Amino acid sequence: MYGVVTRNAEETEWEEFDLAFYEVKDVTGRAAAPIETAVSMVSCFGDNAAAEDNPELVPVDREGLPATRDRTYFDWAYICPTHDRYREGLLEIVEDAAAVTPDVRLDDVGFPRPEFCHCERCDQRFEAWVDRRSDVEDGDASGSSTDGARFEWRAEVITDFVREATDRIPGKTYLTLYPDPYEGHLYERAGIDLAALEPLVDEFVVPLYDIHYGTTYWLEIIASAFADRLETPLSIELYAVNVDVDALIHATEVAAAYGEAVLFGYDASNARAALRRMDADSRDGVEW
Repeated sequence: MYGVVTRNAEETEWEEFDLAFYEVKDVTGRAAAPIETAVSMVSCFGDNAAAEDNPELVPVDREGLPATRDRTYFDWAYICPTHDRYREGLLEIVEDAAAVTPDVRLDDVGFPRPEFCHCERCDQRFEAWVDRRSDVEDGDASGSSTDGARFEWRAEVITDFVREATDRIPGKTYLTLYPDPYEGHLYERAGIDLAALEPLVDEFVVPLYDIHYGTTYWLEIIASAFADRLETPLSIELYAVNVDVDALIHATEVAAAYGEAVLFGYDASNARAALRRMDADSRDGVEW
């Protein structure tokens, strides 16, 4: 199965694609109305516009430094997952999207990195969580970004959000995962507890982006590792913008060995060219 991830509504109807994901909210903060021909895709805690307009929404580390795109490691600005008003707005977007098409993809779900967030709200909620837990020692509540208790609390925050979102999705719930399958990394980096999320999610999507796919051994390693870790179905998303068609075909063949579907991001024309070439190469021909 092959799909496309796009911001262009007309591309969701191209016959070469078995399914399509349409961004109704992306990391720039751009919003679009859901369409009936695609799965709505919602960037949850990545939002440049909201971060610029309301800096108090942005997660901060213990030194008060924000998770914005002008800092190392961040390609876009993040929003703190404990901000109630922002979460309510996200859930409204999910509910509105699900009213148009029943399937929804949750993108950019999680905290930005292990050292976030230490805003006043997060610290207060973490301390209250510790107070309610008889199995957490006082020393675990020190607020250190490396505390096991802090990681556990963050994972509960994210799992609760996904549960609230899936309650509003009558069809299939897709969830994008940061492409790091190493044991414990998603949990510590983003608050993603795979064991807790698998019962809530129908299919995970792992983006494995490259600008040319000159080699694909790394793609196979990451895809196969996720396939081993997950009981839930998995799809692989490839980057298609300005990628050589032959290289994209090779990457597609590798990804297809591990995913329910191979998705192509942000250049439907190039993806269509690759699929047409693959279809032509698969047909029996006659040499003269």
